[in-house]
Amino acid sequence: MTHHAPVPAPPRRTLRIVPLSLAVLGLASVLFVIRRPLMMSAPRCMAGRWHGCYDTFNGVVLMALVTVPLSVLITWALASWRHAAGAGSTWAWRRSLAEVGMVHGTVPFVWLTMMPGLAPGVAPRRVSLVPLRDLVTMGAGGIIGNLLVFAALGFFAPMRFASLATVPRVLALGAGCSVLVEVAQYVLWLDRVSSVDDVLVNATGALLAGLASRRWWRTREAAPSDRPRPEPVPAG
Repeated sequence: MTHHAPVPAPPRRTLRIVPLSLAVLGLASVLFVIRRPLMMSAPRCMAGRWHGCYDTFNGVVLMALVTVPLSVLITWALASWRHAAGAGSTWAWRRSLAEVGMVHGTVPFVWLTMMPGLAPGVAPRRVSLVPLRDLVTMGAGGIIGNLLVFAALGFFAPMRFASLATVPRVLALGAGCSVLVEVAQYVLWLDRVSSVDDVLVNATGALLAGLASRRWWRTREAAPSDRPRPEPVPAG
């Protein structure tokens, strides 16, 4: 009778490296595809010109990519400061990454959303309150873009705040922030359509991103230090 030895499970480090490698490969592929449009805005952005850089899609995306090393440096500085103050290494890095990731991943998309149209202050304000009516006109690019607006917020916010670490609250966070953006577009008269479908898609993107980070959610307030504290010595 032949006995087959059980196949050992792959080490945990390998299970972590494979998704990370796929993510890096996917990001590199996207950058290769959009390299030419981004480089068109590079001279204006490097010169600090507003027109042609910060008021264009390509310019905002380029600056978001260029500032990634700065965000990494800020994350490292915050984590090092917290670790030096007595916090555990894992807690310090996760909290710092969540804080920086929320800002870096959300601000560029909100900036793009708040860019004015062709006739700001002139064209009549437009509001669409019929659900799912605008999805047909968005197209695949528009739907993907709306899914990404608050994706970073939905991904990192539950990792940073235990009070947001539930599915309904992540969904409400994405919907609430999207409503604020739509109202701001209307009030500032940006020649953009304030649509309920934008709110629905933005909230869905935040929820899907939040579900992707669910294993790291802060379901309780963690102690600042991973090291056990010494017990006090009784007097006398």
